[in-house]
Amino acid sequence: MQDTHIALAHGNGGRYMRELIEDIFARHLANPGLDTKADAVPLALAEGEVLFTTDGFTVQPLEFPGGNIGSLAVHGTTNDLAVAGAEPLYLSLNAFIEEGMEVAQLERIIASLADAAKAIGVRVVAGDTKVLRRGEGGGLYLATTGVGMRTSGPRLGLHRITAGDRVLVSGPVGDHGISVLLAREQFGLRGELQSDAASVLPLTRAALDFDGLRFMRDPTRGGLATVCHEIVQETRLGIRLEETTIPIRDAVQSVCDMLGYDALYLACEGRVVAVIDAAQAEALLASWRKVAPGSQAAIIGRVVERPEQLVLVTELGGERMLDELEDDPLPRIC
Repeated sequence: MQDTHIALAHGNGGRYMRELIEDIFARHLANPGLDTKADAVPLALAEGEVLFTTDGFTVQPLEFPGGNIGSLAVHGTTNDLAVAGAEPLYLSLNAFIEEGMEVAQLERIIASLADAAKAIGVRVVAGDTKVLRRGEGGGLYLATTGVGMRTSGPRLGLHRITAGDRVLVSGPVGDHGISVLLAREQFGLRGELQSDAASVLPLTRAALDFDGLRFMRDPTRGGLATVCHEIVQETRLGIRLEETTIPIRDAVQSVCDMLGYDALYLACEGRVVAVIDAAQAEALLASWRKVAPGSQAAIIGRVVERPEQLVLVTELGGERMLDELEDDPLPRIC
């Protein structure tokens, strides 16, 4: 493939499209389950419960400190399976490429996507490619579907949460949202902060060893506060978070203070929020801190009977009600 930029002809089903798929997608994503000449592929599944998820990615810029839209697509989709208690097995990949995109950039992104999939042990086995007219595609959009298997561990769900349970987060919040913001070089700000985008499988595997585990979620769009609101709404219980225990990097807090953001509502792409029986909270915390992604994990709050609200206990001992998110503080961050 000699072209330096994507043309509409790369999506016409002919030679240019075949070369694009073979030279970039198939070359980087090659595995025994991928057949680019088949309309459908068989999947080998072990005994257990099949879990299925799908997601779309429109982040801008396409490449940012700590990742890009390709690695983000793998981590975002497999993390959704992981927090549901599953081992990710297969992915499909749909790429919507804008006319004029640099082929070199596309190849970097797909290579990164392939590396992320291989590191997790998940296979991209199906996909589709479309080329959009210039100005219609934001460079590149990706859509992924994931299949995983749940074979053991406690049954998870919001319905299992009870008053007295503890809330944990696996690491600092807001890193992804602020790193993408800084990569846009808006407001004249720059920094060295990196996205937390990564696989959460080491964390979820460790958590599934605890029979008192109630619920897990990765706090992506809407961040930590939005996950907590989901718990409050579905359980009709309250949550009290302790401000002094919530891990937030100084760089993230500084940007939030300057621009009026709240780190509790900013997206993370490599964190887990877990709710667990109080008697096992310290043990889970110790287990998480033994693995690299959880080295800064913390117990940040507890579930209470009343009031049915999300309350932040401030450093000074006061209380602040955290409202449900309405506006989109940082669009196109995932």
